[in-house]
Amino acid sequence: MAIDNQEFKNTLKLWASGVSVVTTFSEAGALGMTATSFASVSMDPPQILVCLHEVTDTGSAILENKKFAVNILTSAQEQISNQFAGGMSMDERFKNVIWHKGKLGLPVFDESLATLECTVVQQFKAGTHWIVVGEIQSNQCNTGEPLLYFNSAYQRVAS
Repeated sequence: MAIDNQEFKNTLKLWASGVSVVTTFSEAGALGMTATSFASVSMDPPQILVCLHEVTDTGSAILENKKFAVNILTSAQEQISNQFAGGMSMDERFKNVIWHKGKLGLPVFDESLATLECTVVQQFKAGTHWIVVGEIQSNQCNTGEPLLYFNSAYQRVAS
């Protein structure tokens, strides 16, 4: 599946060090968690890297079904970031989040700043985390300001 390189660049330039929620599906339904980190790896082929805590249903499902989506949040989605940070059931995490199934059948947030749907091409164990490299199969970029995380606090606007 070919993606537009300029659209991929436009998506990544919005990210800065923004907050993202990684989503996937399992037999139990939609799963999601905030990513510990997210970065671009390659433009050709377009790939990204996400770092996921090992002891999560979401991380296990990503490693099993080899697909995930990254939803880069807007400055208005701080509550969603908190919901997906843990401590809540999946039903509670997805409550009040408007989403649909993307091109790969993954949960994609309608109001996120950008979304990237990926297939897993590499995975590495790193202590208590998994580093997962995904090849971008589909992406969508909207307008707005990213929700940034800096020094244990959310920031509204990138400086």
